[in-house]
Amino acid sequence: FGESHGGGLGVVLDGVPHDVALDLDLVRRDLARRRPGQSALTSMRAEADEFEVLSGLFEGRTLGTPLTFLFRNTHADPRAYAPFKDLYRPSHADFTSAAKYGHRDWRGGGRASARETVARVAAGAVARQLLGAVEIVAWVHRVGDVEAPACDPSLDAVEASPVRCPDPASAAAMEALIRAVRADG
Repeated sequence: FGESHGGGLGVVLDGVPHDVALDLDLVRRDLARRRPGQSALTSMRAEADEFEVLSGLFEGRTLGTPLTFLFRNTHADPRAYAPFKDLYRPSHADFTSAAKYGHRDWRGGGRASARETVARVAAGAVARQLLGAVEIVAWVHRVGDVEAPACDPSLDAVEASPVRCPDPASAAAMEALIRAVRADG
């Protein structure tokens, strides 16, 4: 729930079993990986991704009731998006949102903003704790026409690149493409 430039975003996880020890530091670790501003290739928005647990947790253990995380927006500046008020941005859901709802939130994409991933990452961090010993490694396979070869990378190989691509040659080409497209506006 929420929007990128509203009061905040959040997630309600229903069906979380009761009496599970939940390590909120593991949630924070995953959130630190998704936070923007870690390289010149990402959004410079400096949200801390701090959260409040509003329900479903007491003394570090789940209650079996819906688990609710709230992430307050503290670095939202809709003025930065004013030039796009009347423009549909490529690779964003601006047009889709306007077509579906008849009115769009041009302040950074609203519900279709990458900021919204904060809720999905928190939910995934909880799910990973519930699943136990499962390793999930995701990486960027393609940017534009630059495609990395198929591989089975380690998380360390993925983390070594600011574009999160484990193949060094592909990662360099992806980074160059991102910089060129950004420079071209």
